Amino acid sequence: MPIQDTSESRKTLSHIYNEIAKELFGFGTTLLRVTIENNIITFYAKHRRSPRSAALEGEAPALKLEVDFRMSLLYKKRLRERIEEEMGLPMEAVLRDYDAATQWAITNIILAEDK
Repeated sequence: MPIQDTSESRKTLSHIYNEIAKELFGFGTTLLRVTIENNIITFYAKHRRSPRSAALEGEAPALKLEVDFRMSLLYKKRLRERIEEEMGLPMEAVLRDYDAATQWAITNIILAEDK
């Protein structure tokens, strides 16, 4: 069954996304918008810059890029698990792009089609 685009479903998705940010980074997002269109859920999120991240950027930029990449993979994994578990939404793919310079992340979830 596809997800319904309601304020309640967007609120639940926002809560899950922000909780994962708090778990991984210690704080939530500064801006978060969720859209639902057909079988695609999109999160537009502005994250806070971590002091550790800024320190790494100055001292070890290659390591900072690696950490950003790994954290993004972990974010996608946790987001998939939590949405499937809490909302019962099977997914085909979770796609995430993060721009470290601006702290923006856009995450697209493609829900599995009913067969």
